[in-house]
Amino acid sequence: MSSALEDPTKHRHHQPITEEAVEELRRRIGEKISPQPDPWNYEATWDTIRHFAHGAGDDNPLFCDPEYAKTTQYGDIIAPPSFLFSCSRVVSGWIGGLPGVHGMYGGTEFEFHRTVRRGDSIRTEAWLDDISEKNTKFAGRSIIQTYRVEFFNQHDQLVAQGKSWFFRTDRDSTRRRNEKYQDIEKMRQHVYSDEELTRTYRLYDEESVRGAEPRLWEDVKVGESLPRMAKGPMTVSGFIAFTQGWGGIYVRSNKIAYKQMRRHPALGIKNRFGIPDNPERVHWETDFALEVGAPGAFDYGPERGSWFMHQITNWMGDDGFIAFHTYKIRRHNPEGDLLFIDAKVTRKFEEAGRKLVEIEQIAHNQNDELSAFATGRVVLPSRG
Repeated sequence: MSSALEDPTKHRHHQPITEEAVEELRRRIGEKISPQPDPWNYEATWDTIRHFAHGAGDDNPLFCDPEYAKTTQYGDIIAPPSFLFSCSRVVSGWIGGLPGVHGMYGGTEFEFHRTVRRGDSIRTEAWLDDISEKNTKFAGRSIIQTYRVEFFNQHDQLVAQGKSWFFRTDRDSTRRRNEKYQDIEKMRQHVYSDEELTRTYRLYDEESVRGAEPRLWEDVKVGESLPRMAKGPMTVSGFIAFTQGWGGIYVRSNKIAYKQMRRHPALGIKNRFGIPDNPERVHWETDFALEVGAPGAFDYGPERGSWFMHQITNWMGDDGFIAFHTYKIRRHNPEGDLLFIDAKVTRKFEEAGRKLVEIEQIAHNQNDELSAFATGRVVLPSRG
């Protein structure tokens, strides 16, 4: 055994981005991914739906309470739109190619066609859609991989189409670029007073679920605001709670973790005990998050998308339907951050016989720094 004084994480170097690896990845564009990594959920059950909703901090009875759901047009619970994250690891952050190179979630676009109901089984088809390059302030040269996923139910009906994009970054150069920012973040770490927490919790107390009262298209006005939503303050417990409902990308244990890393050797990065562990631990292991250039353990990308859609489903009521949603991430939400989501109606229109409203959303942290922004289109019932 190695000495307990040795730390395999110190002074190590990670795999850089190489031109050969990028060109090999380009050759995969347009090829169907088969087999895909197993999703967390194949089936929408009371438990899988409820666990996912609660992981995002959503207690809407339409998703969680079968007795309440019996009184709605659906006659049973349905899944929140973002539940589809748990049905595909590809749309959620799984990325192929460039072994050993770090991946960061950039955002997702969904076009929804059908509601996922209790008892539905979901299968997917997925492709690498595109590869591009971008020079970013955070990481310098980044490779952007875009994936396309189609979701079908047990009747082979198209439920939704999704597109997600991911940034591949050089861990070592990203860490060097951001060391000064990490020091700034450490100095800015904030200890919340009871008064500050009380103000935040008041938003939770005031959070309203529209529920059975229809929000009619005719009554909505362009420019009207949705109620502000709070998420946080961020804790590692909260990140893990979301993982329990969503499933994560590489979270495995014991023999199954070993088999995963045997298939993908570059996935296993040794921790301070010399044990290979997956890179997803940036979400709960601060030291490793700092090693890849992040300001600390931080939230998941699909988690933020679920929060955005949570705000809309609260507002639209049981009879609304999210037809489209897209969001982009602009910074990490590290442990200790507090997020405020604001939104307003920017457009009303009719399309293919449906009455729709468009909603713009924006999320800032406690320092008023932009965290993410989104656009949603919602079908609402009409008085006519």
